[in-house]
Amino acid sequence: MTLRYSLLAAAAALALPLPALAQTAPDVAAMRDAALDDSVAWDIVEGLTTEVGPRLAGTEAEARARDWAVARLRALGFSNVRSEPFDMPVWVRGEERAEVTAPFPQPLHLTALGNSGATGPEGLEAEVVYFPTFADLAAAPDGSLAGKIAFVSHAMRATQDGSHYGQFGQARRAGPAIAARKGAAAILIRSIGTDYHRNPHTGGTSFPEGVAPIPAAALALPDAEQLERILARGRPVRVRLVLTPQQIGPRQSGNVIAEVPGSDPDAGIIVAACHLDSWDLGTGAFDDGAGCGIVTAAAKRVMEAGTPRRTIRLLWAGAEEVGVFGGRAYFDAHKDEHHVLAGESDFGADRVWQVSSGLPASAEPLEQRMAAALAPLGIAWSATPAGGGADIGPLVRAGVPAIDLAQDGTRYFDYHHTPDDTLDKIDREQLQQNVAAWTTVLALAANAPEELAPNMAEMR
Repeated sequence: MTLRYSLLAAAAALALPLPALAQTAPDVAAMRDAALDDSVAWDIVEGLTTEVGPRLAGTEAEARARDWAVARLRALGFSNVRSEPFDMPVWVRGEERAEVTAPFPQPLHLTALGNSGATGPEGLEAEVVYFPTFADLAAAPDGSLAGKIAFVSHAMRATQDGSHYGQFGQARRAGPAIAARKGAAAILIRSIGTDYHRNPHTGGTSFPEGVAPIPAAALALPDAEQLERILARGRPVRVRLVLTPQQIGPRQSGNVIAEVPGSDPDAGIIVAACHLDSWDLGTGAFDDGAGCGIVTAAAKRVMEAGTPRRTIRLLWAGAEEVGVFGGRAYFDAHKDEHHVLAGESDFGADRVWQVSSGLPASAEPLEQRMAAALAPLGIAWSATPAGGGADIGPLVRAGVPAIDLAQDGTRYFDYHHTPDDTLDKIDREQLQQNVAAWTTVLALAANAPEELAPNMAEMR
């Protein structure tokens, strides 16, 4: 008895809808292998980075990106393509300069962190207080930084899973607010990155209510180490800093949605997410034009193979970089719909090496089929439950199972949030391997006879 015949017989016995059989294991293997020659993902990231470029959330450039995305998704044949707007506060970059004024005068390469306060056009000059780690800054006595510039250094390293980012990123995410509470006039951090070019890494920071924003900037890694060496000479070090960013008030951002409609409305929705916005220093190829190309190319391949049982919904989220506004807006608008699985591609374009799932035990046969189909791509199944990405985070916290296709992050933090996040960094062969992996997962999940998740809206 052939595998296809076995599946047909089993489905007939279970009275499953015919569309659930549209893509059997042999069909998925053929789709997977064909995706290794995919050109759609490259065309998307090439077009987005060339025709729009940087896409800072809430700006005119991000609005152009939404229009571009809607047109491209319609041209690719997706259904129900639309933009879903929302308002958000917008921060924009200004002038950025710094220099050591004593004891060894020289310029420093840096960039402002998102939501940084401003020095004013005249700038400020102050003595630097050095903290080797974020913990050292947090332990500093209250008031000890009055009128000073705090400098936090550390040594993030490249890892395949990007695990250093969570720990060392605290210096960027929380460091400025802590320094402000301790009286600092400004803060400099070593960039949260792993490259050794004079390209500083931006990224968002936040100041809780009641904490006035102070100027906050990231030094390129060579400059951070240069400042460490100057401080090691044991003499007082002064830095002059000019940062002139602005908060320009509420502006419109938005999510772009597109669908591959399923044949069984009761079977639920699978969300495949990426984010459309980028920081303004590069063109947002790795972060996250590639992700949008990957999930879209995979969904298109499933669509072209026939009507799946479940609806696949693409979420090109807006305003992720500056606070995951798009992911929260999507959840607020769609939380009462029957989502059964969510995944996100937002870790560059290098190959997928591992997959993990948050599906219930009842879906273990689906996991086994996925593991078998992904193995020829060099992808291992992990027993660690999937946690999901930023934009699907609200769905996952509400109980929707996640699936994580873990990309190799060894190079990712060389380019993350820098001027170097450009199209030339994408390896087309690795990009195609991502499409093959996502095609496999979406095809199997969208047609699986197993129940993937209960209807959360009905349970509330």
